[in-house]
Amino acid sequence: MHAKDILSDAHSRIQEEVHAVVDGLTADELDARPSADANSVAWLVWHLTRVQDDHVSDAAGLDQVWTEQGWHKRFGLDLPRPDTGYGHSSAEVAKVRVDSGDLLTGYYDAVHERTLHFLHGLTAKDLERIVDEGWDPPVSLGVRLVSVLSDDLQHVGQAAYVRGLLQSSAA
Repeated sequence: MHAKDILSDAHSRIQEEVHAVVDGLTADELDARPSADANSVAWLVWHLTRVQDDHVSDAAGLDQVWTEQGWHKRFGLDLPRPDTGYGHSSAEVAKVRVDSGDLLTGYYDAVHERTLHFLHGLTAKDLERIVDEGWDPPVSLGVRLVSVLSDDLQHVGQAAYVRGLLQSSAA
């Protein structure tokens, strides 16, 4: 199995988890925060998708799906257009609200499609390409893609935990 196939499989598992965590939740449940400074399911899924979109689009030399396909307009968030949620304050987290889970999964699916298309075109040599010289050592494409996977898995797991908290408090 090639590295790009492993990366594709891992991203497909994230897609499954994103759909599972959002499935059946109302807009109020998606936007609910277990405490004043906690993240909501909506924020967590939006953020993991924005980071993946930002990093993969940058590595591929493409505009982000967020702007290219008009997702920023559909979400209509009171945040700067390039915002990915990194370093958000509690007040900024509160600005990420959605009308339905379909908005979150629609955007995620569009980013996922872009990611898979990019991954399928990679060679082993491509994974060695330096994509960020701002670190010591510089970051290769392979390391960046694993970093995105790690971040996405952590955030979708956090979203599942928040979902569980919300469902247990409603029971």
